[in-house]
Amino acid sequence: MAAKAKNEGGFMETLKTIVYALILAGLIRTLLFQPFWIPSGSMKSTLLIGDFLFVNKFAYGYSYASCPSMFGVDFCGFAKGSDTRLLGSEPEVGDVVVFKHPVTGQDYIKRLIGRAGDRIQVKNGILFINGVEAKQEPVEPFVEVFERQGPAQGFPRCANPTPALGGECVKERALETLPNGTTHEILNIRNERSDNTEEFIVPEGHYFFMGDNRDNSLDSRFSQRVGGVGFVPAENIIGRADRIVFSSAGKSLLMFWKWRSDRYLKAID
Repeated sequence: MAAKAKNEGGFMETLKTIVYALILAGLIRTLLFQPFWIPSGSMKSTLLIGDFLFVNKFAYGYSYASCPSMFGVDFCGFAKGSDTRLLGSEPEVGDVVVFKHPVTGQDYIKRLIGRAGDRIQVKNGILFINGVEAKQEPVEPFVEVFERQGPAQGFPRCANPTPALGGECVKERALETLPNGTTHEILNIRNERSDNTEEFIVPEGHYFFMGDNRDNSLDSRFSQRVGGVGFVPAENIIGRADRIVFSSAGKSLLMFWKWRSDRYLKAID
């Protein structure tokens, strides 16, 4: 009888430990950091498909979007539309930010280009913020292997004629300096309609985002009707991406033999 009680007590202690661990993990994911695996090439060369990072949630405060969705359930969806952020602070232009798509609710990662009241326009591939040109300095091209990438197993887009499998896929690369002095790399593939846009005026309580891989990013230049993100409400911000933890060139994070040795704990510029 004593042995049975001891076994039951041991089981209950184990169960409580698991429950406490799950609660702690949930609190950390809700309040501090959220894992994010880069699924697409829209932020190359800053972020590559397969980069694994943690999103800093306390950088900008908390809203309904800070609460993780699990098993298809949006636990904080009831708070959507409140337009408030607890302990909120303003993101800086140039930050790399994770946010929820205003329509689909999917997590996206892009670079913040404009805040409320800013005027944003792209002319001949050059970004202008409030009429000030974001200077571009050409640097060596971005070269990657033409092969299937990530879990979707898609091929990268290239500026050069489509190479053979295993060949070099080349894109033009430049250092872009925003009017506030923030500098980062951007890529160019070819002339696209998105290289010349109307002037966007960011409404109050919203933000304007663009991908660094300018010709391969559905971002705020595109309306939500055509798959873009349009203007993103402040409450949809999840957090700031600061540092890559590790990176996998394979179609799964578990393919450790495909991990990129030059991207461990790499800072995100």
